[in-house]
Amino acid sequence: MIRSMTGYAHADFAEGGILGSLELKSWNNRYLDISVSLPSWLSRLEPRLRDFLSARIVHGKVDLSLRARSLDLPVRAGADLAAARALAAVARQVAEAAGIEEPLKLADILQVEGILNFEREIDEGRVWSLVEPVLGGLFADYDRARLEEGAVLSADILANLCRIESGLDVVRELVPEIERSLKKTVQDRFAEILGEAAGEGRMLAEVASLLMKYTINEEVVRLGAHCLSFRKTLATQEAPGKKLDFLCQEINREVNTIGSKSMLLRASETVVELKDALENIREQLRNVE
Repeated sequence: MIRSMTGYAHADFAEGGILGSLELKSWNNRYLDISVSLPSWLSRLEPRLRDFLSARIVHGKVDLSLRARSLDLPVRAGADLAAARALAAVARQVAEAAGIEEPLKLADILQVEGILNFEREIDEGRVWSLVEPVLGGLFADYDRARLEEGAVLSADILANLCRIESGLDVVRELVPEIERSLKKTVQDRFAEILGEAAGEGRMLAEVASLLMKYTINEEVVRLGAHCLSFRKTLATQEAPGKKLDFLCQEINREVNTIGSKSMLLRASETVVELKDALENIREQLRNVE
């Protein structure tokens, strides 16, 4: 079953003193492009998150964000004592120079940026053990959404593949008529130019030459093989987007050749139908992983 490159999932969680949310979304992209947004104190988790996603997603632009709304984790506080002493000394000097006898308060020093600093005590392994199960559930929801959209894409792709296969049946039935038309054209031209002097051998040689140039037997066989391969790939491969795109190129090549060799109006009309169906498939494949 194919997957769409477009997906979305969201999960709130409260685990081990962390209250937050995870959001995962993706769009179609030729290559895998992962962006991870984390609070600065969790930045060391980014490689693990990237590895988790890259092991499960083949193509697409993927955004994962983790938000923490409240924390109940140990905090270590510190102070720049040298800066505090220097600041207090300067403050006293200024007060003395200005004739101000107001005593220096502790709050006046503590409110200066850089005097106090805080650092959360993060156990990376423990935090990952809390986040990983939530991420696993989130990914399951995200993957389910991709599979659901993939099923819709697959149905539309198969419907258009059926159009190509039906058109191929029409073209295949026209092959004998195309060959008869070639023979008649040669016979009429020989009769018009040479009349009764037209030799059978010479005429047959000309027919054979035109059949080699304009027959579409080989294209019909290859187009049928490509359609079978396309159907099999769609049904069996986990991430078939790249191979299906290649098969579309091969199908397009055969269809164009059939169109260039076509000598019958019905064959030309069928080629137009084939190209329309193929273009619909290629449009849908842009979002297939």
